[in-house]
Amino acid sequence: MVSSLLRMLTLVSALWQPWTVTAAEPLRILALGDSLTAGYGLRPSDGFTSQLERSLQARGISVVVLNAGVSGDTTSGGLARLEWALSDQPDAVILALGANDSLRAIDPALTRSNLNAILKRLTSQRLPVLLVGTYAPPNLGEAYATAFNAIYPELATQYQTLLYPFFLDGVAGRPTLNQDDGLHPTAEGVAIMVERITPWVLDLIERVQGIPPGSRPHLNTD
Repeated sequence: MVSSLLRMLTLVSALWQPWTVTAAEPLRILALGDSLTAGYGLRPSDGFTSQLERSLQARGISVVVLNAGVSGDTTSGGLARLEWALSDQPDAVILALGANDSLRAIDPALTRSNLNAILKRLTSQRLPVLLVGTYAPPNLGEAYATAFNAIYPELATQYQTLLYPFFLDGVAGRPTLNQDDGLHPTAEGVAIMVERITPWVLDLIERVQGIPPGSRPHLNTD
């Protein structure tokens, strides 16, 4: 009788534990991007991948966030080094490229073609993807912005990936959260980026586990 009661209490306690990903090996998330991913101007521990990894681990998730960010990289560069990046054998990918394309006024058709090729390769390997978008600078004109800004939502729909619309949401245009160049976030700015993107990363992890986003009980996104 006592042993049966103890087993029941143990089961109830387990059901109410916060969400953790238990696995023989940590979940491996590849962050493929540019200087915003690489952590330009910051200590390694203050960069996006390091802060995101710590944030997820603090939630009890066994995870490694692989930094595949290269400062100055365009979508062409990302495509060229894709196979090398995939040699790390990730379980999921955060794709955050394109900001340098727009800063250099690269033809949106080329940006779309490169991102399409990357997504085609990732989805062919059945890798869940979080596509991270950006917006064209307003000084490039309405026609350019219309063509460029449509790339990310349209590709996300085409490949049925998760979409985070703007990597610098909450940080862009705020001097106190950016370095002196006005383009790259400070450590505090990165913390805001991580805070805002984390719900999408949790959905990405759920896709790795084969569970529809939002269906796991006791998912804490506070």
